[in-house]
Amino acid sequence: MTKADSSHKRWFVIHTYSGYEDRVAENLRQRIETMHMADKIFDVIVPKENQIEIKNGRRRIVERRIFPGYVLVQMEVTEDSWFVVRNTPNVTGFVGSGTTPTPISEDEVRHIQKRMGVEEPKFKIDFSIGEAVNITDGPFKGFDGMVNEIDENKGKIKVLVNMFGRETPVELDSLQVKKI
Repeated sequence: MTKADSSHKRWFVIHTYSGYEDRVAENLRQRIETMHMADKIFDVIVPKENQIEIKNGRRRIVERRIFPGYVLVQMEVTEDSWFVVRNTPNVTGFVGSGTTPTPISEDEVRHIQKRMGVEEPKFKIDFSIGEAVNITDGPFKGFDGMVNEIDENKGKIKVLVNMFGRETPVELDSLQVKKI
């Protein structure tokens, strides 16, 4: 590593086995403490966000990884810090070319942290456009229709319902319909 690499702390992305991100972050935090690397490795983040998932008519908030298989590490790259991170169990390597890790920009990190800190979870809607559904609640209860639009941010879907020989779009909460 050159002196330019170790001049200040930067954010790097490490690749892990998918599903092991939390375990890698915890192992890395323990290794930082036991190997006295807190002055070189500053922070470890598994980027996650909350989503609202609707399945079987039930609404629940689930935590989803934004980038499965990746963990963010804020560190100064030196031979020692690189060795500690690279040799953490289930780490397959740094994202970058060759053996030189490539830092990500502060803007990218801020964007990821902002996305992680969003208080309003996004809706996870278990329908697709063109799917046949039955309306189970509201003034159109009992009508069948076709999903025309999905708004995951609001948890709403537009269903085309055949009324009086015409297709009429009806906006519904995703809890008001079920698959046929």
